[in-house]
Amino acid sequence: MPNSDRVVLALGGAGTVGSGIVKAFLDRGFKVVVISRDANRLEKLKGFVSATSRENLVTLVGNVGSEEGAEEVKQAVLKAVGKVTDVVSSLGFSWWQGGPPHTQTVKELNWVLETLILSTFVSWKAFFPLVRDDPSCTYTFITGGAGEKLLMPGTGFLTVGAASALAFCHVLREEYPDVPCKLNQVKINTGVATPDHLAPGYLSHLDVGEAVAMLVERKNTSHTVVNVNCLADLKTILMENNM
Repeated sequence: MPNSDRVVLALGGAGTVGSGIVKAFLDRGFKVVVISRDANRLEKLKGFVSATSRENLVTLVGNVGSEEGAEEVKQAVLKAVGKVTDVVSSLGFSWWQGGPPHTQTVKELNWVLETLILSTFVSWKAFFPLVRDDPSCTYTFITGGAGEKLLMPGTGFLTVGAASALAFCHVLREEYPDVPCKLNQVKINTGVATPDHLAPGYLSHLDVGEAVAMLVERKNTSHTVVNVNCLADLKTILMENNM
């Protein structure tokens, strides 16, 4: 299937990590659909991607954080583009430092869990059936390393939420070992930022986007976790694509 016939649903595509992924897919000739509750973020994304590929970007205002909202969005997506061949999920936020657990409220914990794991589950439940039974389709989760360690004092709830996302991806690999769709996870164990906000040890969202797009484009792995710890890991992915 040529890239021009593939439709990528980029969940979280208006965020920092997601925008780099969206641009990479568009530059490779894919059609990309992005959903956000914030219309302004969608307009910003349109201004960020290459002008020559902007016609292949479809943006929809909607909420994939609830079952009702995700179902509504699914119908809107199918009406707009007819099909989905690939899903990339990079939902959530990149940072939380609200303080040690004993200073937090249940409301705060619920918000973190809703953002990092419940939206991932709800959107997966809605959109996985669109690609599940087709071996030419893919579903890729973008996760982080915060779920395996406390990044710094005061980030405990971030660790709890991120660990839940890691566990969910593990469960899916175990529960669906023979699903035809290529089901994978890219685990980024370092910070990701835009080029103008890069800090030592951080990765550019453009480089991350290139690597994710190449992995999805190849469709030669399934039920694997790709660990990204540094720029060299991304370069390895790119080199493997060219071999």
